[in-house]
Amino acid sequence: MLPLLIVFLLGTIDVGRLLWTWNKAEKATQMGVRYAVATDMVPSGLQNYSFVVSGGLTQGDAIPLSSFGGVTCTSTSCTCSGSNCPASWTTSPNTTAFNAIVVRMQKFLPELTAAGVQVSYANSGLGYAGDPNGSDVAPLITVSIRPNTVTFRPITFALFKTTFNLPSFSAALTMEDGQGTVSN
Repeated sequence: MLPLLIVFLLGTIDVGRLLWTWNKAEKATQMGVRYAVATDMVPSGLQNYSFVVSGGLTQGDAIPLSSFGGVTCTSTSCTCSGSNCPASWTTSPNTTAFNAIVVRMQKFLPELTAAGVQVSYANSGLGYAGDPNGSDVAPLITVSIRPNTVTFRPITFALFKTTFNLPSFSAALTMEDGQGTVSN
């Protein structure tokens, strides 16, 4: 009876540890996106891109999906998900901005690496061409922990050195300021 009781006890502890790890990953994405919406954009060319000068829109026009579909960035590159993609959006990510997001996320999930993070900017329907107060777009920003990045090793199976990959995690918010290096 004792071995069965020990396995049950360790299994209960493992479920609690799994939920704790799951919660840390969710909180890391929430804090990462909170940081991303208030600080510099990762696709460096998007921050100062003028949809009036370069995009052919009239001052005050809403940014249509055909002009800005979205940009997805990793630690090494950015890719565009629309038909209108100026080279400045995808040439290289702002590594300082990207790494600052990762550092913020690592406060909640220390084992996270930059390779496991993805930041996406999608058209939210907000923003106007020629906005004098900053970026023309106010995108929906999604910060994700990529699948198979976070692993969990249960105590119950320690002898077998078994680990489980957790699924991807993501959180999204609409851009607020998008300029600066400080977030609350």
